[in-house]
Amino acid sequence: MQVFYGWRMVAACMLCSLMGNALGLFGAGVYLHQVVTANGWTTGVVSGAVTVFYVVSALLLIPVGSGIRNVGPRPIIAVSGVALSCGVTLIGRVTKPWEAYLAFLLMGIGWAGLSITAVATTLAPWFDRYQGRAVSIASLGASAGGILGAPVLLFAISRVGFAATTLAAGCCASVVILALAIFVLRSRPQDLGLLPDGLPVRAHAPAFDRQSWTLPSALRAPTLLSVMATFGIGMMVQIGFLTHQIALLAQSLEHFSISLVVSATAFAALAGRVVLARFADDIDARVTAAVALIVAAASFAAMATFPILPVLIGANIIFGLTVGNVTTLSPIIVRREFGAKSFGLVFGVASCAIQLIAALGPSLYGILHDAFGSYAPALIIAAVLDILAATIVLASRRNPIVS
Repeated sequence: MQVFYGWRMVAACMLCSLMGNALGLFGAGVYLHQVVTANGWTTGVVSGAVTVFYVVSALLLIPVGSGIRNVGPRPIIAVSGVALSCGVTLIGRVTKPWEAYLAFLLMGIGWAGLSITAVATTLAPWFDRYQGRAVSIASLGASAGGILGAPVLLFAISRVGFAATTLAAGCCASVVILALAIFVLRSRPQDLGLLPDGLPVRAHAPAFDRQSWTLPSALRAPTLLSVMATFGIGMMVQIGFLTHQIALLAQSLEHFSISLVVSATAFAALAGRVVLARFADDIDARVTAAVALIVAAASFAAMATFPILPVLIGANIIFGLTVGNVTTLSPIIVRREFGAKSFGLVFGVASCAIQLIAALGPSLYGILHDAFGSYAPALIIAAVLDILAATIVLASRRNPIVS
């Protein structure tokens, strides 16, 4: 039997997610530490540049979602790959704060088109019954990016320097992403004579969507507002921590050990995503999200309350189990509750709000660190915010709007 082309789309999205997360989300912490160390700037100043990265990408998520729905993923992902490549190359050569802000702005443009919003919107027309599994498998690329990104960047920097490493990384990103956009990505299964999940066109097509959503009607839905609040808070806490993880670990560990802990965190995220991929189509996504947020809160509280090396390492790894799930569950919930037809619009708006809130994370940790001289207060606040997010997602639990 010929493999359904939708799974090739999943593989392509996985690779795009790998590049975007290795050089974007997980690379940001490396860039922050290197730029601060090389130029003698404060953590708060460079954290502001990282915030620009998230704000720019957030503002682009609505046009990214709508653009993929209207013209297909090829042009959106191709442009994103070029922008990411330029930003990564530039960050290794900055000598002034405004140059760092420009580099992170370009990376923000790139990451918007390689984020979970782009991946989930690209795959939305291809799957119905296996939508959760498809998005979860594609998101494994993000965990792989975490496993490979920071350690490879740190190793290369130690051997050939920051500038040469970012040049090589930028070139690699552009080649891989452009090749996938040109040769693999397609818009809809119908263009290949298929329906979602690989059904032939002549087969009876189920009613994939029972309601067509507009922006005003979606924004009036309490379920969507709860997704924005829950995952906005959860991602703010998560992204802020990941951005400062290397700086936090550097207070207790040397260079090689930091790489091992970062890799272990990413491996844990991969393990969490593998489990989610196996059961994504059979679980209550809101309950699962609440559990992940509570586990993350416990990890932050442990790091702040018991700042000894075994607890620090163990809490980082346990936190890693939640990283992929918090990222992946929001599109699964929106797809179930709002359907495929309106997914690009609805999740584009939701992810824009989520990312705007999340953009505060790096600066929040940076400002609190500079004010108190320690990450402990930021970690306690992060734990409280995660518990609040878990409460919101459970309070808005209801049956899916679209089956």
